Amino acid sequence: MDCRSEACCFPTHMKLPDEMLAQHRTIARGMLAVMLFVMLAKLVAMAKEMAIAWRYGVGEVVDGYLFVFNLVSWPVGVWLSVLAVVLVPLATRLRRDDTAGLQVFRAELLGLTLLIGVVLALAAWLGLPVLLRAEWLGLAPGVRMVALDAVPMLALVPLIGLPIGLYSVWMLSRERHANTLYEGLPALGILFAVVLLPFDGVAPLLWGTLAGMAFQLAAVVLPSARDKEFGMPGFRRTSSHWPAFWQGFGIMMLGQAIMSLTTVIDQFFVAGLGSGAISTLGYANRVLALILGLGATAVSRATLPVFSRMQVETGGEETRRMALRWGGWMLLLGMAMAVLAWPVARWGVALLFERGEFSATDTASVAWLIRAGLAQLPPYFAGIVLVSWFTSLANYRVLLGVAILALLVKIVGNWLFVGLHGLVGVQFATVAMQWVSLLTLLGVLMRDYRREARGVA
Repeated sequence: MDCRSEACCFPTHMKLPDEMLAQHRTIARGMLAVMLFVMLAKLVAMAKEMAIAWRYGVGEVVDGYLFVFNLVSWPVGVWLSVLAVVLVPLATRLRRDDTAGLQVFRAELLGLTLLIGVVLALAAWLGLPVLLRAEWLGLAPGVRMVALDAVPMLALVPLIGLPIGLYSVWMLSRERHANTLYEGLPALGILFAVVLLPFDGVAPLLWGTLAGMAFQLAAVVLPSARDKEFGMPGFRRTSSHWPAFWQGFGIMMLGQAIMSLTTVIDQFFVAGLGSGAISTLGYANRVLALILGLGATAVSRATLPVFSRMQVETGGEETRRMALRWGGWMLLLGMAMAVLAWPVARWGVALLFERGEFSATDTASVAWLIRAGLAQLPPYFAGIVLVSWFTSLANYRVLLGVAILALLVKIVGNWLFVGLHGLVGVQFATVAMQWVSLLTLLGVLMRDYRREARGVA
């Protein structure tokens, strides 16, 4: 086509370079803010882990607590992740197109959240004791007793955690990142309880968990109450925006539930490896979570609102280029962090945990698990960017397919590696899962790009 005018050569739907630079700056500022808040929250979490290691070490109390807590917090994590994926792009569009209808939708979404929380709490209270008493589970008798004692209080976790997820995601949709800082409040509650409460057994962990979550709920509710964003919960479905919400919610709920099952699956694979196996893996994974959270949480929460806004304003081509660029940067960052973390892993574990009931032998076991899991950092960091890209397109079927593939890789990997290598095999399976997920996402992105290019041609 003959291009003789500036309007022809530079179509109005394309962003100018300085405007693209502004989008990069927005992502960078969001990443820095989230990384700062994540670092503060994770430091509190590490202090909590240090206190638990000092008081309990590696043994039955921590095994029993973690087994139940991971089960009851699993739907909470799924809810938070799915809302972030579905609600952030939807809220961005609704603020532009239907501000008046947004209030009704928010109230009804809050009502739905509370109903689901009640159902999950009752299911945990009634169902977990049956599961824990099952002989096929392989729990040691002491671990089973602790877990049964923990059920009545930890069954409340979904009832508190689901509203926390809703209010936190709504803050994220406004590109407010303080909710990331508030995620450290449950750990702070456990820290104080473990250090100060004189009760024996698992009681300090239980009281600290619920108190910390209650403070987190108050922290995320107060800003919304101040801005009058949420009114009283509504328990009917009258909003016209529910079809758009359900369009992505069902697929993403299934996909996220499948992906997040990996932690639960790991527990079942290691439950029969003896007392201390669950807590040893838990200490290692929480140190890895500190590293993963500094990068991945920051990238996800900084890129998703920007990608969603760019899709509304400019379309997909520029967003794709930005996603690939940030994905490459995050891949390099993950490699650098893995290389830097390897030599200091044992020293770091000793510094954090080796005191009280936590021995030098425990340090060696946890450090080896951390080193085995470091290879997941590059694909995890880069994959988070690509997930944000597909989410901004509302391409949830791709994410579901990748989640199913990842779960299959994880199960097969656990079955192969745990049998061959014991506890460290869990980490080998996780690394394989993350690399397969990244390569699959990248392959789908490039396939779609080639199809679009042939269509244009």
